[in-house]
Amino acid sequence: MEYDIIIRNGRIIDGTGNPWYNADLCLKDSRIVGIGKINADARKEIDASGLIVSPGFIDAHSHADFNTLLYREMENLVHQGITTVIAGQCGSSPAPVSEKNREQAQKEIDAILPEGMELKIDWSTFDEYLLEEEKSGLGANVAHLVGHGAIRGAGMGLDAREPTTEELETMKKLTAEAMRAGAFGLSSGLIYPPGIYAGTDELVELAKVASQYGGIYDSHIRGEGKTLIKALEEAILIGDKANVPVQISHHKVASKSIWGKSKDTLQMFEDARERGIDVTVDQYPYKAGSTSLMTLLPPWAHDGGKDEALKRLRDVEKRKRMRKDIENGISGWENFAGELGWKNVYVTSVNTEENKPIEGMNISELKEYKNEEDEFTALYKLLLEEEGSAGMVIFYGDEEDVRRIMKHPLHMVGTDAGSCTVEGPFCKGKPHPRHYGTYPRILGTYVREEKVLTLEEAIRKMTSFPAQRFGIKDRGLIRNGMWADIAIFDIEEVAERSTYQDPHQFPSGYHYVIVNGEVTLNEGRYKPVLAGKTLRKKIDFLNL
Repeated sequence: MEYDIIIRNGRIIDGTGNPWYNADLCLKDSRIVGIGKINADARKEIDASGLIVSPGFIDAHSHADFNTLLYREMENLVHQGITTVIAGQCGSSPAPVSEKNREQAQKEIDAILPEGMELKIDWSTFDEYLLEEEKSGLGANVAHLVGHGAIRGAGMGLDAREPTTEELETMKKLTAEAMRAGAFGLSSGLIYPPGIYAGTDELVELAKVASQYGGIYDSHIRGEGKTLIKALEEAILIGDKANVPVQISHHKVASKSIWGKSKDTLQMFEDARERGIDVTVDQYPYKAGSTSLMTLLPPWAHDGGKDEALKRLRDVEKRKRMRKDIENGISGWENFAGELGWKNVYVTSVNTEENKPIEGMNISELKEYKNEEDEFTALYKLLLEEEGSAGMVIFYGDEEDVRRIMKHPLHMVGTDAGSCTVEGPFCKGKPHPRHYGTYPRILGTYVREEKVLTLEEAIRKMTSFPAQRFGIKDRGLIRNGMWADIAIFDIEEVAERSTYQDPHQFPSGYHYVIVNGEVTLNEGRYKPVLAGKTLRKKIDFLNL
């Protein structure tokens, strides 16, 4: 038999956490078909002497889905060894869409598109969106969660209120439709509109639907700073009441006032599991996060969507109220500027050419650059100039919390990143370096240099653990019969090169990445073979 690819002389780390071993690896028809000492021929042979051969990495927390219809290559992710992403996170997914949220959904897509590109939202159901994505290949495989924000928007619009009984039933039906179409679970983003307006009972009812189809509840909780413990208690309660596995998104301790609290949060997860509540976490290995600059505004300002928020920014009296809320806080609100300070909030992306020079400035620097009287004035004027479409990086964390979470056995790795590249229309602004550096940072800094994790532990957290967690049954391990998703890298050379001021840089140390049996990174160079697939969850049972 002639194989498609033989990878020879590699040090195999199979994804289980077991010690490495030396072996050859045979690939044929997109699958792993042989492991051992192979005396055979292949159309392509790869000499992996001195290199690590592992399963392709599975990104447990991705926002790549908003680019897949236009930028299918996903270069920044493939260059990290990522072969599968779990998208639809933080309550945000491209579907479902109804006439109640279509206009807002279109505006959100338009805001992230490069100049001159268009993408019309002409799908409605979750299945219709997946069919659109399946029309062409992808740089990596994409598994989707359905976002609670999309469900709520399609079911009842963007109002800051509880759903009616009829609206809640509509939302439950939309969730069931998405799960039947192949969603791997339900995500929530409880600091973002419209998710921020949802009560616990609403989330329980929708999570029950996801659970009936074998799905997960994956939550960006209501607060990761001073309200962290209360927010985690809610997520655990939802898991208990809905009988659904809970994934805590990008777990962190995001306020200096509670640094060290990861000891308590990790104990909470262990205690919950003792009570039979299935809780795990993902994390990106940085002390800073990134999201929309609009999240600096208090929850009431977002009622009705972005256009209504911008109207309120133009209203002098409502601006006074916003300023007061940021200065004094609101119970239960994640007040980034008030808790962390303006100097820890950096502008990462804008759309207008005249504001490009401010990318990389913190809000205090922006105030000086714009010669404004104070930071709030600089902020609101920028948001109006950019029509609400601006990104930020916020510095909040302590390295000890990052390490403690990373070492815990309930932890897995996620980028919290979209797809981009180092040049061309999808090279925009100064995104968080996690877009390019998450996995090489784990391997280079926390495995090789600081030995926070063993290499085998790290690979398990990047491969079989997320595969098992999200129900991806035929990826994440080097085993005969598994899909041939492979990463080949030099553990002595792998390193992130992306920085906060110069983020658009691919990492070093990666030699090959294979997606579904096709070489997508060849001797460190990307090949646009687009061998990735849209993954749909198989429903093995219905707990009805």
